[in-house]
Amino acid sequence: MQNLLLSYYGDDLTGSTDVMEALELGGVPTVLFMRQPDEALLSQFAHCRALGLAGTSRSETPQWMDTHLRDAFAWLKTLNAEICHYKVCSTFDSSPVIGSIGRAIEIGCSVFRQDGVPLVVGAPQLKRYTAFGHLFAAYREKYFRIDRHPVMSRHPITPMDESDLLIHLSRQTSLASGLVDLATLQSASRSEAFDRLVEDGTGIVLVDVDSLETQALAGKEIWRARKPGGYFVVGSSGIEYALLVEWASNRIVDAKPAFSPPGAADRIAVVSGSCSPTTERQIRHALAEGFDGIELDPVELVSEASNDAIARAVATGRSSLRAGRSVILYTALGPAADRGAEIDLREGARHKLGRGLGELLRELTLQEKLPRVVIAGGDTSSHALGQMGVDALTVRMPLPASPGSPLCVAHSRVKAIDGLEIALKGGQVGTDRYFSTIRDGVGSAVESGKHPFKSVMLDRDQG
Repeated sequence: MQNLLLSYYGDDLTGSTDVMEALELGGVPTVLFMRQPDEALLSQFAHCRALGLAGTSRSETPQWMDTHLRDAFAWLKTLNAEICHYKVCSTFDSSPVIGSIGRAIEIGCSVFRQDGVPLVVGAPQLKRYTAFGHLFAAYREKYFRIDRHPVMSRHPITPMDESDLLIHLSRQTSLASGLVDLATLQSASRSEAFDRLVEDGTGIVLVDVDSLETQALAGKEIWRARKPGGYFVVGSSGIEYALLVEWASNRIVDAKPAFSPPGAADRIAVVSGSCSPTTERQIRHALAEGFDGIELDPVELVSEASNDAIARAVATGRSSLRAGRSVILYTALGPAADRGAEIDLREGARHKLGRGLGELLRELTLQEKLPRVVIAGGDTSSHALGQMGVDALTVRMPLPASPGSPLCVAHSRVKAIDGLEIALKGGQVGTDRYFSTIRDGVGSAVESGKHPFKSVMLDRDQG
C-alpha cells in the first residue's frame, strides 16, 4: 500500500474500531484487519490511507507481548506509514502484569529504534481529559479523576488507582518520562520543550489535552516531530482526532464523509460478556423494547461442559429469532452479577469465555442467516470475533451519540459472513438505547463537507 498516513495496532477490538471510526469521519478511508493480511487481502483495500491491526494486548501478559506485539510492530513498520500508533483505551487501565502499556512502549521503541515516544490520552470528543498529567473521565454527566471514577477505579481486572499517568506508567516500565503540560503546550516554546525532553533521553513524552484547542496543538507537535520510515506514537483515539485537525488544516485530507443509515434489521443477535453498569442499562432498555434476554452461565461456558452449554444457548436463541424477535445472550447483568473470581480459577478462562461467545454468535448468524449482530465487551469482542471467520472490517455507519462503536461491515472468505453488519461495543460505550439503535438502523447521516471530529460532543460514556 502506498502513501499511508497512519497504521495502528489496537490493544482490543472495540478500541480498534474506535480509531477506524474517527479516521473515517475525518475523511481518511480505513480498513481494520483481524490478523496480518496476505497480499491478496491487502490488495482489496489499496485505496485506504490508513489501516489497523486488531489485537488483544489489553488482556495479555508482558511475556505474550514480547513475542506477538513485537511481530505486529515489525510488520506495521514495513508499511512505512507516516505515523504508527499503538492504540490504548482512553481510560488507560492497565497493570504491570496485564495489558502493560509500559511494556508495549518499550517494544515499540526497540522495533522503531526511537528514543522518545509521544503519548496522548486526552480526547474531548470522548469526554476524556488530561491536565498536568492527570486523567479525568466522564460518567453519566459528571466528571471524575480516573482513580475516583465509579467504574474504572473498580475495573475487575485492571482497576485504575492512580490518576497521574506518568506515575502509573512508572510501575510498568523503567523508561524515563516527562510532560508537556497545558501551560507549556499553549506557549510559544512548546516545540522547544517537546524536543528538549526527547534530547534529554525522555522515553515517554505525555502531551496534555483538555480541549479541542490543545488537541490541535498536540496534533501539530506529533506531525512536526515525525521521522522518515514511520513515527511510533502511543495513546487513545485522541491521537487520530489530534492529527485529523492538523491534516485538515494542511489540506492533506479533505473531510467529506458520507454515511447513510442502513435501515432496520428484522432481528439481530447480541452476545455480551460485559459486567459494566452501562451495558446493564443497555440490556434492560433493550428488553423493554422487545428483545428476548437469555442469561448464560459464564462458569459453565469455561468448563468441560462448554460445548453443551453453547449448544443449549444456540437452540434457545434460535427459538427467539425464528419467532421474529431479536435476542441478547449475556453472561452478567451489571457488576453485581460479575463472577470473575470463579472464572479466574481456571487458567485462560476469560479468553475461552470470549471464544465461546464467538462460537455461539457464529452459529446463530449462520443458521438464522442474520444480517446484523453485536458483540458487547472490549475483551469479549477481541476474542469472540476471532471465531466468526472475519478477515477485515470497514465502517458502515458511525453512531454520533455513541462514538467508538460504529456499525461495521465484515469482509470474509466465508460467503455467509462476508457483508455481515457487526457492531462491537466496549463496556462503557453508548447510550442506553444502543442495542435498539443498532437493530433499528437509525443514526444521523454525516453531513458532507464538515469536520465532525472537531465538533461531536454529545452525551456518551466511552470505554
